[in-house]
Amino acid sequence: MSVWVALLAGVGQAASFAPSGLWGLQTLSLAALAALAWRQAPGRAALLGWAFGIGWFGAGLWWLFISLHDFGGLASPLAGLAVLLLAAFLALYPAAALAVWARVCGERLVGERPGRRVLLFACAWSAAELARASWFTGFPWIAGGYAHSDGPLAAWAPWVGVYGMGALSAGVAAALAALRARSRLRALPLLLTLPLALAGTLLPSQFSTPAGTLPVSLLQPAVPQSQKFDAAHVQRNLDRLLEQMEAARAPLVVAPESVLPLPLAYVRAEQQERLYAASRERTIWFGTFLGDERQGFVNSMLALRQGESVHSYGKRHLLPFGEFIPPGLDWFVRALNIPIDSQQAGTHQRPLQIDGLRLRALICYEVLFGEDIAASAVDGPDAAEVFVNTSNLAWFGRLMVQDQHLQFIRLRALEFQRPVLHATNTGATAQVDHRGRVLARLAPLVRGQLDVTVEGRRGSTPYARWLHAAGLWPLWALALAPLLAPWLGSIWADRRRPAP
Repeated sequence: MSVWVALLAGVGQAASFAPSGLWGLQTLSLAALAALAWRQAPGRAALLGWAFGIGWFGAGLWWLFISLHDFGGLASPLAGLAVLLLAAFLALYPAAALAVWARVCGERLVGERPGRRVLLFACAWSAAELARASWFTGFPWIAGGYAHSDGPLAAWAPWVGVYGMGALSAGVAAALAALRARSRLRALPLLLTLPLALAGTLLPSQFSTPAGTLPVSLLQPAVPQSQKFDAAHVQRNLDRLLEQMEAARAPLVVAPESVLPLPLAYVRAEQQERLYAASRERTIWFGTFLGDERQGFVNSMLALRQGESVHSYGKRHLLPFGEFIPPGLDWFVRALNIPIDSQQAGTHQRPLQIDGLRLRALICYEVLFGEDIAASAVDGPDAAEVFVNTSNLAWFGRLMVQDQHLQFIRLRALEFQRPVLHATNTGATAQVDHRGRVLARLAPLVRGQLDVTVEGRRGSTPYARWLHAAGLWPLWALALAPLLAPWLGSIWADRRRPAP
């Protein structure tokens, strides 16, 4: 019965993310898991964590079924099985966290001390989230901290980032679970943990200053994914895109990821001329592919100004299966018939400069990896005052995925106190300010243009500074040190015990 409860708690974890915005549910569902596993043996705790993870990732990533079935051509049972297998694999991370927690709490140096159990739960959970974000190229989608882009923990974003926020939430969850423990001190962890979690609202919160404004037109072409790479539709879709570019009047026009689904050199001459002509009155920044079949293709953003190419940006953090093929899984990717499924990582990462502002591109999935872009949020010659994320989520339908992605973008804005412009094919095209607030948004699945004026920001948050200097290692150290201490202490005690 407890396994089913853990599974349902995992579904609750998934429901805490956008579009619901029920940030408190993230902590409460995790508290339910901690309560179920409070005094369990490592194997049983791992099973509960695994069930929780299957509910969490199965309910939170179900939209992958659309890409696998509708566009990848997999039969419904196989597509459903693939999503379930991915959820089962990702669930190994919370399973490992619970197993380690139960094992360490079994050491006699921890025993029944609820405060230490709470600390160790937060550390084990944090280590699992960091591992999921880093190992096998990383897949940090719906990490727990993202649910708190709203709520009191959001104040911690410019100090400790998404994984620090997730650790604080896990600490509160374990403290709530401690209330069920049979100990006269069971309320003490909650009394100690809650003030720490809420203390972020009392910390300094202003780290960036205005750096000028820029009018921008964000284009949403709304090209159906079934047509995007179809040669019978590419030319017509490009003509409609050119009409949007020619009609835009802002000094910068941004079109989404792979809006030109082939290298510019492969485009008909008259369409190339229209594109260059449109750039004589404005800067046009659009998604395309650079390279060729021999050298490989790079998912890129190309900027044209005054009829010339002035800037290019290549995506560096590639998506497994969609943009690069993991070793040994060629057969699976080939079966999905994904266009341009094996790409090269980009090397051009410098910002685009226009009207005194520096804008850093982030292509789709890259926005999940704050550690990769921290250098752009620290004052220096390559610092960006605005982040521009372009994406194509048409692969995954409308429900949930667009709102989840926008929630991740909002947290990046909070962490680095930079505005983020989000230009997409089918949604959610939006403007997010440096406080993580959505100032404007286009309706999904409609062809349109979002005209905004973005205010760039200069200055570095504490999180940006230490993340740029040390990466995620400080969080790793804080997570692992308490977990290793009881085990090392036990070994030390055994060595000091007199021989019989």
